[in-house]
Amino acid sequence: MSSTDSDVLLGPADIRELAARLGVRPTKQRGQNFVIDANTVRRIVRTAGVRPDDVVVEVGPGLGSLTLALLEAADRVTAVEIDDVLAAALPATVEARLPHRADRFALVHSDALRVTELPGPAPTALVANLPYNVAVPVLLHMLGRFPTIERTLVMVQSEVADRLAAPPGSKVYGVPSVKAAWYAHVKRAGAIGRNVFWPAPNVDSGLVSLIRRDEPPRTTATREAVFAVVDAAFAQRRKTLRAALAGWAGSAGAAEEALKAAGVSPQARGESLTVEDFAAIAEHGPAA
Repeated sequence: MSSTDSDVLLGPADIRELAARLGVRPTKQRGQNFVIDANTVRRIVRTAGVRPDDVVVEVGPGLGSLTLALLEAADRVTAVEIDDVLAAALPATVEARLPHRADRFALVHSDALRVTELPGPAPTALVANLPYNVAVPVLLHMLGRFPTIERTLVMVQSEVADRLAAPPGSKVYGVPSVKAAWYAHVKRAGAIGRNVFWPAPNVDSGLVSLIRRDEPPRTTATREAVFAVVDAAFAQRRKTLRAALAGWAGSAGAAEEALKAAGVSPQARGESLTVEDFAAIAEHGPAA
């Protein structure tokens, strides 16, 4: 990091001043909590392992706290922002604080869930303080849409971080855990206190690291087919897979056949299965 870090990165006073000038009040509807601590954004960039040749995509940059730290460390940063006021203001913040890097920054004014392409070179990393209310769908959409993203570090609600990183058999293992594991090796990468945000949320936050797998699980089934099995298996958690997958397979008997063919006990429950197990079941499903 440069010796002028303190001038470049946004502190609590900078954030509040910027927000006041723009007439911005963080909204719960969009899950907005702005990071006001420069040490936290430095830590995120460090934990993400951002390299000088990285092309980083950031979702929900807000007022630009993390954006500036990323821009100092990476080759390029593309920020995706849905909020009209924030999207309009961010390029000016970058220009004012990192003028020599402004040409390395791009802004996409859009809902991240609708983004299908990004300007410039393909992204190699995703680093973001994700809005809490859409964190999992946005993460899965970006990983699915941009296969060049090798490394991801996201800050999410602590409970969501636990779910994403949960192994099979864990109490909180579920749909997000399996779908994230389809794309990547997932682990918790730290905790973030409430006082680094404005406004301070009433929940703790956690960092989740996702390193993309060399290839998805080997299967003849499509990702969509595998994810359909996952969704069905966890729709009624307490049911055995024979019962939970009856609707998906057409009947409980057909579900039992598919499960046996995949080498999975019909009496098992979704929370005990690996992503590879779900892929095997999908291969023997009604659409296979």
